Amino acid sequence: MRFFKNFKGHMPMVFTIIAFLFIQAMCDLSLPDYTASLIDTGINNSGIEYATPEKISEESYQGIAMWMTDKEKSKWESAYKKQSNGNYKLKDKSKENMEKLDKTFSEPILVYSMISQAQDKKNNNENTGQDMSEYMKEIDMDSLDNQAKMDLAAVQNGTMTQEQFMAAHFDLIRDTVRDKMGSAIDSMGDSLVQSSAISFVKKEYKKIGVDVETKQVSYLWSTGAKMLAMALLMTVSAIIVGFLASKVSASIGKELREKVFNKVLEFSDAEINKFSTASLITRSTNDVQQIQMVCVMLLRMVAYAPILAVGGIIMVIKTHSGMEWIIVVAVVALLCLVAILMALAMPKFKIMQDLVDRVNLVSREILTGIPVIRAFSREKKEEERFDVANKSLTKVMLFTNRVMTFMMPLMMMVMYGITILIEWVASHRINQGALEVGSMTAFITYTMQIVMSFLMITMVSIMLPRATVAAERIDDVLDTDVSIKDKKEAKMLDAPKGIVEFKNVDFKYPDGDTNVLEGIDFIAKPGETTAIIGSTGSGKSTVAKLIPRFYDVTEGQITIDGIDVKDLSQKSIRDNIGYVPQKGILFSGTIASNIKYGAENASDEQMLEAATIAQATEFIDCKEEKYDSPISQGGTNVSGGQKQRLSIARAIAKNPRIYIFDDSFSALDFKTDAALRKALSPKVKESTVIIVAQRISTVLQAKQIIVLDDGKMVGKGTHKELMKNCEVYKQIASSQMSEAELAASLNEEVDKDE
Repeated sequence: MRFFKNFKGHMPMVFTIIAFLFIQAMCDLSLPDYTASLIDTGINNSGIEYATPEKISEESYQGIAMWMTDKEKSKWESAYKKQSNGNYKLKDKSKENMEKLDKTFSEPILVYSMISQAQDKKNNNENTGQDMSEYMKEIDMDSLDNQAKMDLAAVQNGTMTQEQFMAAHFDLIRDTVRDKMGSAIDSMGDSLVQSSAISFVKKEYKKIGVDVETKQVSYLWSTGAKMLAMALLMTVSAIIVGFLASKVSASIGKELREKVFNKVLEFSDAEINKFSTASLITRSTNDVQQIQMVCVMLLRMVAYAPILAVGGIIMVIKTHSGMEWIIVVAVVALLCLVAILMALAMPKFKIMQDLVDRVNLVSREILTGIPVIRAFSREKKEEERFDVANKSLTKVMLFTNRVMTFMMPLMMMVMYGITILIEWVASHRINQGALEVGSMTAFITYTMQIVMSFLMITMVSIMLPRATVAAERIDDVLDTDVSIKDKKEAKMLDAPKGIVEFKNVDFKYPDGDTNVLEGIDFIAKPGETTAIIGSTGSGKSTVAKLIPRFYDVTEGQITIDGIDVKDLSQKSIRDNIGYVPQKGILFSGTIASNIKYGAENASDEQMLEAATIAQATEFIDCKEEKYDSPISQGGTNVSGGQKQRLSIARAIAKNPRIYIFDDSFSALDFKTDAALRKALSPKVKESTVIIVAQRISTVLQAKQIIVLDDGKMVGKGTHKELMKNCEVYKQIASSQMSEAELAASLNEEVDKDE
């Protein structure tokens, strides 16, 4: 059902595929029947399909009529028309009429044929065969009238001949012969009765001058042409099915990747951390690919298998071979085999996908951390770490593959075993005359088609468990309830001022037990710079992430222009924020595309202004292609300081109402830092600026400095105020600045106040 729901938007094409599968199955199922016809009718019966002759001599016509009941004789006479040469010809040669006539006339034709053969042998002085005296012994004396009893006694004592008795009492002889031969014919089986009757027809055709060899060749060619046409139609259908199935599965893969990607874009940092980046990449690539492959197999093979199996069973029943029980044995054996193998392999497939995640995670960590690994000479240790993850995955894959390697040989053993069983049973039935060789061949083919249908499903079942796990993993992503979402009637920030207020805010991470922030309370106003400072791990960056709703507060409230951020749409909030993360992130493209990332419609002048303020023109102008210079994935072809300056330029180019700089000046030297902040001041004079920093020099000029210690707000005020009344701030300042620098900074503060 996880797969079927993916087909929801593709049902017209799925129904088209199923229609062509029916055409393909119809052709596939007709070929064994044609093969049986080639053997039984085309070769064994010289191309003669029916026991009722299309043409017959007058002698045979009258001879057969003699041995018919009155009802049969009436039908016989109405079926034929006498020709000028004395022979008789069928009026209606349609398949439907011929089949009806065969059911009616096969027995009297065979009776006449057997009696004629016996009479011929007697005339040739052969002792084999059964003449009329043998049948006369079978006459029931109790059923005779007095005259018949007297005549029969006369035959026995020699005063009356058999011919005279037959002439006088033919109805009695006919009924006795039909009863006697009818029992023998019933024991022969329909197949042998048909074949024996056709042997008579073949002799009759030769007798009246019909070219049997030409008829046989014509039948073989026509049947072969039909088989070729069916094979071509089956091939065309299979090609169309393959094309449409590939198209549907590719569309499903595209849709799943879009759904996963769009869902991940909605995730807050909490959901991202829950799955991990490596796992999300695996789910949107490897897992989707698994589903895509199985979707193709479902449409091409699994959907075809039941059609072929049901059709094969119907065709087997139509053969009336009496060997239908063999198919039941084959199917049960296959199902038991598949069940055992799946029970062994299924649990391992989920483990396998988790281990793929692990290998991707380790690989990603190693590849992105190569400089650090080399710097600390940890290559050997990282090789060992990757080797552990790789071997764990290899071990599970080897187990599942070894289990599955038993499947094919065991399947083939079942198929060959079934073939031998069919031939053994069929040989006895052929010997009894109940089955023909062609019918046995058709039965074997139909049985193999039915078995192959289950084999197709089994082949898919090798991939199905793994794809089922992949579907579950994708559904885990798609069904994840996003913790941060807009309300139904979310408000928009119209003409925003940019006033940000924290009202007694507490926060703990979704999987955390204790608060990482407690009692945070301050207001950041437009035209002012609010700085947040504290030791490592004090919660500075967490405060910055709460404003654009990367996380939601646990207690308290954050407002923008007096409106709770939870009541605002996320887009409205983020459209008015220029956010520079702690770690500068660039995207593959050019310098220009990265600066204009948040403002695609920004002019080149605005881009140049942003780059100038961010002190980025210094290295941009040195590049040959200037702003069209390429940026590699992750910005690996620029330094940390350059990456940070481009990130700052990106925020400035957006010209937002609220700037958030999350420790964004840490990679800059003091000179560049000072120049950047000086250039930035005029640009942001009407905006709210929030700076997260560890360097005192970065926050000295802030209108308001928030001091955090272990998630709690331990100070709020200007540099001068905090130096007087905040011990934590004084310790941070003393650790970073000399006494002379501190004194100078306080004097600057006094001058500024004056």
